[in-house]
Amino acid sequence: MCGRFVIAQPGPELVGVLRVDLVADDLPAPSFNVAPTDRVAIVLDSAKSEPPVRRLEAARWGLVPGWAKDVSVGVRAINARAEEAAGKPTFREALVSRRAIVPASGYYEWHTSEGVKTPHYIHPADGAPLLFAGLYEWWRDPAKAGDDPSRWLLSFTILTRAAVGDLGAIHDRMPLFVDPDHADAWLDPHADDAAGLLDAASDAAPHVARGLEAYAVGSAVGNVRNDTPDLIEPAS
Repeated sequence: MCGRFVIAQPGPELVGVLRVDLVADDLPAPSFNVAPTDRVAIVLDSAKSEPPVRRLEAARWGLVPGWAKDVSVGVRAINARAEEAAGKPTFREALVSRRAIVPASGYYEWHTSEGVKTPHYIHPADGAPLLFAGLYEWWRDPAKAGDDPSRWLLSFTILTRAAVGDLGAIHDRMPLFVDPDHADAWLDPHADDAAGLLDAASDAAPHVARGLEAYAVGSAVGNVRNDTPDLIEPAS
């Protein structure tokens, strides 16, 4: 799974490799302890233009589908199992045409041994951006007026798959990593084979995973109020 992650660099710099066309002016600040319901930057290709415009937008972590009555649904949808997403009402429509990439510097995962949970920081050994496969939705708040610019909420979920290699020794799940070479295909809102794209991303994820480094960090990361660079320092 992915329960916390790190964005330690400004969004535009972190996703330069993705050739973003438009950058929103309300992006949240970098964070060393992104938690569910926080706002972070995601990359998406807008289907309302031809060719699609690649945008870096601020979105809430925890996908809220269009049919939801309120945003509380998102708390239960921070992650989506890749092997189940196509069959889940919360995710299946987004999988077809609203795929996103969530750029990060790394993420945290907790390893449990004899009842003790130890947080680990997992990140690319070469310092390159780490790209998570995500899904996004726009939700309209029925309680707000039609001319209220805040009536639309952009939210997202991070796809996960079975962990492989050394990551499997920490936790049985891992984010579905996107190889940069596959980013354009994943983001394409007009692709007609979402299941094929999902399978291709899942098949390529182990290659990305082999380039990741993991080490134990201090317990302070367990408190979402802590958000300082020392959270990613190796535990002493």
